[in-house]
Amino acid sequence: MTKPLVGIVMGSDSDLPVMAQAADFLERFQVPYEVRILSAHRSPDAALDYARNAAGRGLKVIIAGAGGAAHLAGVLAAVTVLPVIGVPIKTASLGGVDSLYAMVQMPKGIPVATVAIDGAANAAILAAQILAVHDPILQDRLKAFKEELAREVAARDAKLAQLGIEGYLREGKK
Repeated sequence: MTKPLVGIVMGSDSDLPVMAQAADFLERFQVPYEVRILSAHRSPDAALDYARNAAGRGLKVIIAGAGGAAHLAGVLAAVTVLPVIGVPIKTASLGGVDSLYAMVQMPKGIPVATVAIDGAANAAILAAQILAVHDPILQDRLKAFKEELAREVAARDAKLAQLGIEGYLREGKK
């Protein structure tokens, strides 16, 4: 089994539906990963141990998702030199803005790269881009992905040109 390069960590199993998007994209790019549930508040010792030992175990990037008082990414970033990418999880009370602010308002010296609310897919893509700096094969996979995105937009544009606004809206983005 290949050693994981990316750690996907979440504060609760309720975050799993969002964080699974990160796993899906890492699989797409053939990047080995591991998934853990660790809470900055309910299991702080385990979270700190995880981050302190991550580099020594071969991890290169950590993706941390949490909602509400979303301190997990910051706590992990405080004790590791690895890049930490925060995924703010949407909350019922404040729609995830609370999570977003908890991640982006880190003190000087403890950066957390933060993606959009529920943006685990972009966190995985960013993690892959970080790893690709020294991996030409992964660079090629990412380039192919970006080319696929461009082809999808071109196809939608051509369909709009063919059908016009009303026809496109009637047919949807099928």
